[in-house]
Amino acid sequence: MEQSEVLKRVIGILTEAGDYRRRIEEDGERGPRDTEIGTVTALLNETMPRIEIPADATPQEMATLVAREVGGAIRQLVAAFSLAFVALAQVHDSGGQDVSSADVLQDLALRAEEAKGEGPEASEG
Repeated sequence: MEQSEVLKRVIGILTEAGDYRRRIEEDGERGPRDTEIGTVTALLNETMPRIEIPADATPQEMATLVAREVGGAIRQLVAAFSLAFVALAQVHDSGGQDVSSADVLQDLALRAEEAKGEGPEASEG
């Protein structure tokens, strides 16, 4: 999965989390809904690679294979969450009260979409 797509999915998760927090504050609603859990699960299923481990692999070989295959996906997720956090923190630290967290996430999603259009596959058409 491309980094811009991972970022957009992370933004969706953060947006849903913000909506969930607002519902708790307004209604006292507790417990995650199935759709919220499903969004995170779907992101993990789509970003984590399928790993085929040979039947005769040693525990060390299995660990090395899993670390190598899963490491890239974890780096993508961490990078996307970190970027979203930094964008939100910058607005918070600047004291910008006229910009909501939803506005920041929406702007970040738009920039991710623009970056996707500038990738190598965009120039192949």
